[in-house]
Amino acid sequence: MRRGLLIVGAGGHGKVIADSACESGRWDKIAFLDDKFPELRTVLDWPIIGNINEAGNFRNEYSETMVAVGDNLLRMQIIDRMIAHGFDLPVIIHPRAAVSRYAVLGEGTFVMNQAAVNVCAVIGKGCIVNTGATIGHDSVLGDFVHVAPGASIGGEAFIGAGSWVGMGAAIIERVKVGKGVVIGAGTVIVRDVMDDVVIVGVPGKIIKVRSIWPNDQ
Repeated sequence: MRRGLLIVGAGGHGKVIADSACESGRWDKIAFLDDKFPELRTVLDWPIIGNINEAGNFRNEYSETMVAVGDNLLRMQIIDRMIAHGFDLPVIIHPRAAVSRYAVLGEGTFVMNQAAVNVCAVIGKGCIVNTGATIGHDSVLGDFVHVAPGASIGGEAFIGAGSWVGMGAAIIERVKVGKGVVIGAGTVIVRDVMDDVVIVGVPGKIIKVRSIWPNDQ
């Protein structure tokens, strides 16, 4: 039986997922869903076969899906829809990422080229560990966290569900970051951070409080 991967979202992140999936050699065929269909029908070497609302039509041909959406809340919502259609969520690790055999990665998580996930790290469902990001030993990332390129998370740190760690940000060891937090690019986190805030600077300072992440997540 041929193994197919259906990627939701044909933008830049989707292209990176498709490229990594091809490098892994795990799938016989890869295709996209995107709401620009039918005006847009291909991306690089891969076909766009429908829009997101048509996902259920392709379940028999493509058993697995990855949602290529950077926004954490929207990614969670689309993943829930895809699961309801019966799709499975693989873990995709670029062959040139370094992931410890003792790390635990949740379904639907994607680890990009040159990223590192160290021993006994635990990463939740639907997370993104972007290019060159590092996840320290024994750290924990909740579901739907996005760690942007070049960000570093120290050992035994905790990042709550739905949080965004910006490009080049650094979180020192054993710090706890709440859910729904946005950490700006280049920010340095040296102490615990409450839920639902935007924090920037060196050291990080809260500049905004806003609640967008569901309380039950």
